[in-house]
Amino acid sequence: MKRKRFSVEQITGILKQAELGTPVQELCRRHGVSEQSFYRWKKVYGSMEPSEARELKQLREENTKLKRLVADLSLDKAMLQDVPSKKILKPVKKREMVDYLMHRYGVGNRQACRCVLLHRSMYYYRSRMDPLFALRQRVRELAHARVRFGYRRIYMLLQREGWDVRKSRFYRVYCEEDLGLRRKRPWRHVSAVHRTQRAPAGSANEVWGMDFVHDELADGRKIRTLTVIDLFTRECLAIEVGLSLRAEHVVAAMERLKYSRGLPQRIASDNGSEFAGGQMDLWAYTHHVKMDFSRRGKPTDNAIVESFNGKFREECLNAHWFESIEDAKQKIDAWRWDYNENRPHRSLEGLTPREYAMKVSS
Repeated sequence: MKRKRFSVEQITGILKQAELGTPVQELCRRHGVSEQSFYRWKKVYGSMEPSEARELKQLREENTKLKRLVADLSLDKAMLQDVPSKKILKPVKKREMVDYLMHRYGVGNRQACRCVLLHRSMYYYRSRMDPLFALRQRVRELAHARVRFGYRRIYMLLQREGWDVRKSRFYRVYCEEDLGLRRKRPWRHVSAVHRTQRAPAGSANEVWGMDFVHDELADGRKIRTLTVIDLFTRECLAIEVGLSLRAEHVVAAMERLKYSRGLPQRIASDNGSEFAGGQMDLWAYTHHVKMDFSRRGKPTDNAIVESFNGKFREECLNAHWFESIEDAKQKIDAWRWDYNENRPHRSLEGLTPREYAMKVSS
């Protein structure tokens, strides 16, 4: 049976009923109390009015609080006298002093922390060194240096640096650091009509691919870049930059590459006038180079070049402001060197284009 609690007014009311002649047993039965409790109430509140009884209870509660406060202050004074007079500043030393006071005086950590001016959260805090701290730091550095690299290519860079870490652990760190790239929504293929697949390049310098990429300078002037890559080694052979590139500029770029690289058997490109015009056709006929044009409106026929152009735009063009045409040439050429020398490719077994070219040539 749940024990009842009576207020001071209720107790004095019960005692008044007994004074008016109601039998004690009847009152105890009616209110569910024992006779022992009734006579204990009568001993304490027998001759008091309800207001006087209420004041007495309040005085007793205040007296109890004052006694407890005096005891706590006396204990605090004793503990403060036990604390060294020299000021303690380091949290580690304060934790040690809190443990000593708790053991010596039998107080809780709240009171002990208050005496040494230490926040309780600091008392519970324990320094924990993240075992993956170095890996997290290096992953963040690579992700910030290579803004458009995904987790696979960053993992390749870590492996090349000698990190011995499982791919699952690396991917967990990559996700925890919120470094994932936002993917573009792909086009919906309503109908897919494929022509006969081109024979893929089987060796270096067999098939080249070229295309134009457009951008602008900081002052708003438009620029064009001609990208030329080897479809087998993925090397970027040249990136020509100019305010207006026409067919004669394409022919001049091919002539320069002829002396530094040699000539390919086939060049893959789209149907732009610079590639399908008479000047480029005459040059290709003279040098016995076959021009392989993609279907109109089908950039996937030249997928490797389009993929390279996307990386070129994300990692170079969108990452820099070009103050002048000379500044654009300098920054684009620096990116081309970094692409050939330092950028690993999944399709090249994690090697850079230059390393893969040296591997297949040896």
